[in-house]
Amino acid sequence: MIDLRVHVRAGDGVWWGQAAAEATPLVDALHEQLAGIGDVRAFCGISPHRRTPPDGLTVVSYGAMGQLRSLRERLEVVPGHYSTLPRLFAQRLLPGDVGLVQVAPPGPDGTCSLGIGVDYSADAARHSRTLVAEVNHRMPVTRGEPGIPLDRFAAVLETDRPLPALPDRAPDEVDAAIAAHVAGLVEDGDTIQIGVGALPNAILDGLAGHRDLGVHSGMVTDGVLRLVEEGVVTGSRKEIDPGVVVTGMALCSPELYASLPGMPVEFRPAGYTHGAAVLARLGRLVSINAALQVDLTGQVGSETVGGRYLGGVGGQADFSGAAARTGARSVIALRSCAGESSTVVTALDGPVTTARADVDVVVTEHGVAHLRGCPLPDRPRRLAAIADPRHRDALLRAASSKGLR
Repeated sequence: MIDLRVHVRAGDGVWWGQAAAEATPLVDALHEQLAGIGDVRAFCGISPHRRTPPDGLTVVSYGAMGQLRSLRERLEVVPGHYSTLPRLFAQRLLPGDVGLVQVAPPGPDGTCSLGIGVDYSADAARHSRTLVAEVNHRMPVTRGEPGIPLDRFAAVLETDRPLPALPDRAPDEVDAAIAAHVAGLVEDGDTIQIGVGALPNAILDGLAGHRDLGVHSGMVTDGVLRLVEEGVVTGSRKEIDPGVVVTGMALCSPELYASLPGMPVEFRPAGYTHGAAVLARLGRLVSINAALQVDLTGQVGSETVGGRYLGGVGGQADFSGAAARTGARSVIALRSCAGESSTVVTALDGPVTTARADVDVVVTEHGVAHLRGCPLPDRPRRLAAIADPRHRDALLRAASSKGLR
């Protein structure tokens, strides 16, 4: 076990990578040794591990993703676009004194690849006083980011453990129906951005009949990499980075982790994957994002429901804004109901994550609501038409009573 008390001081801000790139043994060591360190603030993104923070540890994140949802009041959410994370680290507005980083073994030049977890880790590492590395012999060496010299690390823990895959439910008939609608909105040669989960997986499967798609996204999964292997994703028509899938991180099966070094995939920092100037150069960008709720004017809520934080701003507004303003189209896809409750609502049960001006199309299993160029009085009718049939009349009555139509 590595002794972090040598490197972490009371009052420090600590960060670590997210999802499969989390330096799990180092994070566990921090939890176990915190009593001998003192109070610490820690930043992380999606976490695949359920932990109860010890007394003295404050967890900060850009949302409540993965197992962070279970922390509830012990989690401090910093709302903001994913594209702003590099600036927040640079300005020391996020915990950043010590970075716990999972990397691949050093190459001949002594540099360690960040592997499948470049995203905000590459940006945060530039501003950290101290870096501690988990050198995992199963972390693939990936293309895109130069990596970190081995001598930059104050301490190293060597491991040989498999990278985790985030468990997801299998897509069902509702997901498949949504996917079929979304596939009709994507044209051959478009560059797509898409998230992770059962619905995005179904959408990716639904794109199998397309040609020459490109990918520029915050994360890639098995679904994206399958389309690369099948020749659907070629990137041949991308305005920038032609022939290359651009992403910040990967979350996929062990077989595809192992195959990444030989695939045309480049891992770039968040400042590149989500940067406004970069996205503006993708004239055929189609953003495909999920949501918790959409109101009758097209505003999107992806953060809270019932007063509980369940998501985050993340990169949704970055990609939706770029796709709506300078790309091909911005798509929001969601199931029409969460349990018995309609996800198409009169008013959001929480903050607006993505403005209605940045939403071109909303899709549920019941159809497609085209909102680009649609006047406000016509929007309730279009959105109610794709709501669950049990809720449509109530939505229209509520829209009339509130003067929305």
